[in-house]
Amino acid sequence: MPWLIVGLGNPGPKYSANRHNIGFMVADELVRRLGATFQDKFEGRVARGRLAGVDVLVLEPQTFMNLSGAALGAAASYFKIAPEHVIVIHDELDLPFEQVRVKVGGGHAGHNGLRSVFQHFGADFVRVRCGIGRPVQSDVVSYVLSDFSVTERETLGAFVDEAAEAVELIVSRGALEAMNVIHPRQKRKGTMAE
Repeated sequence: MPWLIVGLGNPGPKYSANRHNIGFMVADELVRRLGATFQDKFEGRVARGRLAGVDVLVLEPQTFMNLSGAALGAAASYFKIAPEHVIVIHDELDLPFEQVRVKVGGGHAGHNGLRSVFQHFGADFVRVRCGIGRPVQSDVVSYVLSDFSVTERETLGAFVDEAAEAVELIVSRGALEAMNVIHPRQKRKGTMAE
């Protein structure tokens, strides 16, 4: 059974650099590593290949964030992929910028993309949570739909690489092993919240 890797975001150039689109950024990096190209399918863009020696599908839903679950549900149903072989990459307000955490299951914490995934697919998938921090002054919607700051963009590439590596570890060695590698490294870097 292949892994289905789903990056959450909003389609189109207007949103491409938004904090809410970190899932797409990581998915783009994974497709680059695959040496693959996206094709339009399942109300999204899908690329196929082998990552860390494992068959994977990378999906970017094109339905806008709040309806992401429809594309994921359609792809998982078509390829008969079980929840434990689905990875969802998404932005996370409750983690500081650059923090990457791997998690299995849990709630949606008000994230509309995850809420849609729950409705169409359930909650027992693996997540790669990409910290964007909480806004100090602006409201949450304006914040997630704003671009990363100039300072944040200086380390955004390394952040995307770390999240992509977490995905590679999950597909090759499992979610628990990915946690055991990624989380302590983040703590040593001083970005891990206690």
